[in-house]
Amino acid sequence: MVRHVDEMQVIARPERFDVFYQREYRAVVGLAYALSGSRLAAEDLAQEAFMTAHQHWEKVGMYESPGAWVRRVVSNKSVSLYRRRAAEARALARVALDRQIALPQLASNDAEFWQAVRSLPRRQAQAIALHYLEDRSVADVAAILGCTESTARVHLHKGRKNLAGRLGVSE
Repeated sequence: MVRHVDEMQVIARPERFDVFYQREYRAVVGLAYALSGSRLAAEDLAQEAFMTAHQHWEKVGMYESPGAWVRRVVSNKSVSLYRRRAAEARALARVALDRQIALPQLASNDAEFWQAVRSLPRRQAQAIALHYLEDRSVADVAAILGCTESTARVHLHKGRKNLAGRLGVSE
């Protein structure tokens, strides 16, 4: 018995959803990644599509190609995600144009230094920036980073040592 429903052919007996999910998941995430450009967004899009398929599995599972249906859902959701991101970007741009935030002045001759800071492990870079750019005390750095003062000192010490090596200066 074959009949057309929502442009998809219906079959007599669907496969189990878990079998379908395991077979299709990787490819559907790949499609979502290609459409969204973000691994996290791709996984979210795929999960939403599979969750919708699972909720309607009695109907979707009867389609001749439930994988095509899930891919259509991912495609549609990726367009919605793109539109939402574009709207958010436009809103952020409007806010930025309305209010220019004064950034701390980084001297042009400091560019190499700050590039080296950005290449440090995350916590070391944060500690160095807070301590030297914002002139924060070790106690302030520790409070901001949510660690003890001794840990903040370690991050600063290792950061200075790594910077010296990267910049070719002696400590």
